[in-house]
Amino acid sequence: MSSSLYSILIILMLFSACAATKKNLDGYYIPKLSVFHPTFIQDPTWAVQTSISSKDFQTFFYNQTLDHFNYRPESYTTFKQRYIINSKYWGGANASAPIFAFLGDELPIDSATTNVGFMTDNAAEFKALLVYIEHRFYGESIPYGWTLDKALKDANTRGYFSSAQALADYAEILLYLKQKLNAKHSPIIVSGGSYGGMLAAWLRLKYPHVALGALASSAPILAFPDIMPQDTFYSGVAKDFQEASFSCHQTIRRSWEEIDRVASEPHGLAKLSKTFKTCRPLESSSQLKEYLKSVYAVSAQYNDPFRRPVEVICNAINGASPRNDTLRKIFAGLAASDRNSTCYINPPPTPPYQIDLGWHWQTCTEIAALWSITNNTMFQPAPSGLDKFVTRCKRDFIIAPRQHWVSTYYGGQDIELVLHRFASNIIFSNGLQDPFSYGGILKSISNSVVAVYTAKGSHCLDIMPATKKDPKWLVNQRKTEVEIIRKWIATYHADLRAFGNY
Repeated sequence: MSSSLYSILIILMLFSACAATKKNLDGYYIPKLSVFHPTFIQDPTWAVQTSISSKDFQTFFYNQTLDHFNYRPESYTTFKQRYIINSKYWGGANASAPIFAFLGDELPIDSATTNVGFMTDNAAEFKALLVYIEHRFYGESIPYGWTLDKALKDANTRGYFSSAQALADYAEILLYLKQKLNAKHSPIIVSGGSYGGMLAAWLRLKYPHVALGALASSAPILAFPDIMPQDTFYSGVAKDFQEASFSCHQTIRRSWEEIDRVASEPHGLAKLSKTFKTCRPLESSSQLKEYLKSVYAVSAQYNDPFRRPVEVICNAINGASPRNDTLRKIFAGLAASDRNSTCYINPPPTPPYQIDLGWHWQTCTEIAALWSITNNTMFQPAPSGLDKFVTRCKRDFIIAPRQHWVSTYYGGQDIELVLHRFASNIIFSNGLQDPFSYGGILKSISNSVVAVYTAKGSHCLDIMPATKKDPKWLVNQRKTEVEIIRKWIATYHADLRAFGNY
């Protein structure tokens, strides 16, 4: 496979909330717009620090409309959509206590109940009802009770798998809950991370009668080809490594030509396979280079102040014996990034995860932002490989990506001018260590469409569980977000009284 195809980075959002990054079905790197770093869920030091337990969460299934936008007979088909409620701290409908709704992304919703700390950490203070809604076609919310693999093989069924349908799902469930709970005047604040953060912002814009406000964490809503330059993601990765260690950054920069040089020698791929302890022999130098690129990208994306993965890699590269050549130093960094592996790169094929299958469809339809590498200080130049990506989507689904549909349907062009008079009550939060932040809103658009970012923050860090180890800047970021939401709700309650609804 050519390096141009390997270099495709298809974003959005993670992410996500912000989930594990995987390889796509053909092996080239596709970052997921997901909230959680692969190791986060296994890290006990990041457990939710509240008195809420799993017993406080109740799971329900809503008979969801399959197709919200047509009136064909099959459009009225329903499927079971999962949502989870925690009412431990809710002040009740009579008090018009708020509803905090977390919008699921490209992951099953289970992990959000314990790993999205912003909801549980603030539930008691706001006396909020907590609602977590699973995205259609993920987890247990797949039409007809099928597996995702089966659903995606059916051309008619997979056509109902879109962000617009998901937003309508969320709106329908939230309005249903308000009616069921007699909570007509309970304001809804939606939140999400990465792709889920995009959904939260879009829901506020598309359904302002449903959501009073939205917290969109690490939501790269501008990361599309007709809105921003397509080399920004890898430029952000390079910046993180350069700030961590210039010598490490330079070693990585030199390594690409060295990999190509060794690969061109007799038995060169065998030498590289041995040096990097590959799980199976390398078939090309591109396999190695794209794997390393994905490691560096994920480390930058989730470069939080606790694990500091970029620093871990650079410390290993810089700390390698001076007798080691460039490639052995690079391997030291790779090994440090994943100490639990016995081999690296080119593992035996395994069945794809649900997230891989679903995200492949979403990127082949509407969430199709392709990243190139141009004047980068750490990576070799590489085109986006759009033509080959389109060919692959046509091969797998008989359709081509609608690259400009997101900006057509949701907007993004001249966003400051457009939203300044139109939108309200959206927080766009980011951490500038995250390369996806370059596709986010980093400047406040109005008094109520605000950007809240930190220089040292990473992907979706602000909605992770609060811990005693949190640095002051992170604590302050969360406090700022809470105060903004508090003002939204206070203004809403004042409006209720003014209009005689209290």
